[in-house]
Amino acid sequence: EQFGELRAALTKAQADVMLFLEEKEQAALGQANGIKTHLEYRSAEMEKARQELDRIAAIGSPVLFLEEYCKFKNTEDGAFPSVYIGLKDKLSGIHKVIMDSTALLIQLLQSYKEKLQEFSKDEEYDIRTQVCAVIEHRHRTSEPEPCSRQQLLQYACDIVFDPDTAHRYLRLQDDNRKVTNTAPWEHPYPDLPSRFSHWRQVLAQQSLYLHRYYFEVELSGAGVYVGLTCQGIDRKGEERNSCISGNDFSWSLHWDGKGFRAWHSDAETLLSANACRRLGVYVDFGGGLSFYGVEPETLTLLHRFQCKFSEPVYPAFWLSKKDSAIRIADLGEEPEKPGPAPVEAAA
Repeated sequence: EQFGELRAALTKAQADVMLFLEEKEQAALGQANGIKTHLEYRSAEMEKARQELDRIAAIGSPVLFLEEYCKFKNTEDGAFPSVYIGLKDKLSGIHKVIMDSTALLIQLLQSYKEKLQEFSKDEEYDIRTQVCAVIEHRHRTSEPEPCSRQQLLQYACDIVFDPDTAHRYLRLQDDNRKVTNTAPWEHPYPDLPSRFSHWRQVLAQQSLYLHRYYFEVELSGAGVYVGLTCQGIDRKGEERNSCISGNDFSWSLHWDGKGFRAWHSDAETLLSANACRRLGVYVDFGGGLSFYGVEPETLTLLHRFQCKFSEPVYPAFWLSKKDSAIRIADLGEEPEKPGPAPVEAAA
């Protein structure tokens, strides 16, 4: 009977380990797809930069050459894409745990008879099992946390809305830097797998991965959400986990016309923050996500998510009410002086 229980326990352990590894495999594939998309985008951007350099190099006039080159240097992001794969470290730890546990079980089974003989000689016996801990490696940065807008601006990144993800009720303007909810008026966007069909959401074209990033947006109207999500968010679903407030891989800040609320995993946190038109969004891939109220002379921390990202994330926006709008701010522009508090728009 006891050996039957051992066989059953081994069978169950095998099934549990296989299920665990399958789940990790799916997670790794999701991360790899996100990283692949990020690298493809950066590769396309670098090819555009190479073509622009070829054009500048062909200019015969030294003065015009210097002017064009200075313009190029001021707009080009010179950072090379980097990739960090932490899964290898985790799999090595999992492999070690399985091998050590297997060796320990084999050793115990081989000494089964000796243990029984020991028990027959001595009334007391002591069997101890040690479980090795696997400590996950994290990507860390040694740079101090920024505490002013000037320090945040050193991580400035330029983003634009991705027209291939925009819901048909959302109108994109100003070179895809402004989005407005025009419900019930639809726009003739092509039907794409990447487009949101139920929730009035849009993603940015740029993915954020490994480093630190900062951008600012200006809000108009009520019912606007600003946050981050992963590439795998469902674009066609009608359930709450398909919007950026309702799942465990999205983080967002919501302005409802009266106050701010933080959302994650369909759970909200009420915030005691004053109204502000411009939001600063700071992403530290290894440390979390912070939202700031940005005014001409003041930077106010509204909320900070202490979270860990395992794959590239995308700036994400949800405009739940008619006539609400979001504009991606030019970081070279100073914030406007605060005016009257935003009035909640009609649903």
